[in-house]
Amino acid sequence: MNPWPIVLAALKRYRYTVLAFVVLIVAGTALSVAIISQERALRSGSAQAAEKFDVVVAPVASKTDALLTSVYLQPGSSRLLSPEMTTRVLNDERAAFASPLAFGDSYRRAPLVGATAPLVTHLSNSALPEGRVFEKMTEAVIGSAVDLRLGDTFSPSHGTHEGADLDHAEGHDVEITIVGRMAPTGSPWDRAIVVPVELVWDTHGLLHDHDEDEVAAGAATEAVDDHEHEGHHHDGHEHADHPIGGPYLAGETPGIPAAVLKAGTVADAYRLRQDYNTDESMAFFPAEVLIQLYQTLGDVRQLMTVMALVTQALVMLSIVASVLILFRLLLPQFVTLRAIGAPKLYIFFIAWGFVAVLFTAGVAIGLGAGYLLSRGLSAIIQQQIGIALTPSIGQQEMLLALSIWVLGLVIALLPAWHLQRRPLAEAMKAY
Repeated sequence: MNPWPIVLAALKRYRYTVLAFVVLIVAGTALSVAIISQERALRSGSAQAAEKFDVVVAPVASKTDALLTSVYLQPGSSRLLSPEMTTRVLNDERAAFASPLAFGDSYRRAPLVGATAPLVTHLSNSALPEGRVFEKMTEAVIGSAVDLRLGDTFSPSHGTHEGADLDHAEGHDVEITIVGRMAPTGSPWDRAIVVPVELVWDTHGLLHDHDEDEVAAGAATEAVDDHEHEGHHHDGHEHADHPIGGPYLAGETPGIPAAVLKAGTVADAYRLRQDYNTDESMAFFPAEVLIQLYQTLGDVRQLMTVMALVTQALVMLSIVASVLILFRLLLPQFVTLRAIGAPKLYIFFIAWGFVAVLFTAGVAIGLGAGYLLSRGLSAIIQQQIGIALTPSIGQQEMLLALSIWVLGLVIALLPAWHLQRRPLAEAMKAY
């Protein structure tokens, strides 16, 4: 005898109740799948965003804070390396290049990052898809996601102005021209505007010029017309005329919040990290800090997965309890089947098949819903932090969904066992 026609008839008759049960299973499965998929996407995306940063040197503080500031361009500590340490780091010949990083300004919420041309080409895989790197202090290269075009000009504002009124942001008296666009990096640098670090120093009054003393002495004996100072800064030189790039001279280089060093060899990278781990500076590989963050994320993911599984188990048990109540309404039909000679095993498979279909449909739909939920979360997170996230359904998610499904099939045995355990004579007397 085939039990499935009766199972399908019961599903159709109680379709709204069945739909509610399936939705509960879908919700629990989707949440469990999305947690694992999202954690793996975040781990992969953050690692990809940091892979081009060999060694980061920063003032002694939290490595996590320094990583978030230098690699992911998040607001962080305002501590600076001393000018002496800055000069030493930036002129280290063991590095293929050493780029200072300077922050503090923005334009339309895009952070303005002071750096050097070698870092720009390094992040763009040695060639810019549009334009060229900056050659003057008033030129800039934009990230791939910045809504500006080559040739556009702008004046930066002080601070990041997240959520602020951009029309009333305090601006700097300097005009910057876009001369290049970086290749996509899958990191917050795609939304950044990179300028020569000297421009950041200059607009904040930190830049020292070779001729500054001569200008001050001449000012005591010689009148200067106002229009001759138009477009000039306090040091008496036009921004565009100041040389950019190294070498960085002692006494003329201000402190910086961080520096990125590109090592020539793996051995050089380890030596650089060791040499700059001092009382006033720290050096680290971004990967080693990410591992610590991953461990924390992994612990949180395991906790949330366990919570989701417990929640799913409670949902399953509640569904079984509801199905038992439903089956009590169907008990007269089951008794009739028993009376006309249907074996207990046949009744058992009808009851088990009814619940098994619920769990099979719920888990299958939940697996797809979990993937869609993970993609939605990735889009939100990517918009917030600028890291490219690519969620996927992997072996862990499949095993989790399989575990939920198998558990559901096992739990489905409970109403089937309860339904056919009563003797026929007793059941007929009750109904």
